[in-house]
Amino acid sequence: MDRDGVINEDFGYVHKIKNFKFTHGALDSCKYFLSLGYQIIVVTNQSGIARGLYTESDFHILNKWMIAKFQQEGVNIFDVFFCPHGPDDNCNCRKPKPGLFKIAQEKYDIDMNLSWMIGDKEADIEAAHKAGISQTMIVKSSQKINLEETKASHILDSILDAQKILKS
Repeated sequence: MDRDGVINEDFGYVHKIKNFKFTHGALDSCKYFLSLGYQIIVVTNQSGIARGLYTESDFHILNKWMIAKFQQEGVNIFDVFFCPHGPDDNCNCRKPKPGLFKIAQEKYDIDMNLSWMIGDKEADIEAAHKAGISQTMIVKSSQKINLEETKASHILDSILDAQKILKS
């Protein structure tokens, strides 16, 4: 799943604990996903690092705090993969390219046919498809989504709606 806009409210370049606010239902939905046997892997673009808005160290501090908050609620985040590059860097890890997904797949021998991607931008969906994940959900957030042109399998008003799609 993506981070900003899915796990937390996307206020733009969220990199401080004081600005991090979980989206409504993120913790409960993640508990539910785990109860179905899914592992949760976060795949996130963090171009604020390349833009000089915050450092990679800032990202790791917030990430460690986020994972600890999840653990306090009984949710194990299996891993977090991030791209620190900007849109003009032409790297392979920045979504909509599939690089981060491929790294996760190789590291954990993931069956992409059994995987889901939950994002809030079309770039999330496109990257998932390029990586071989056909089951995708896009969450309406602060991002503008063209509902008629999205390639996502499902459009969600909130992450809580994912529980209706993924049933035991």
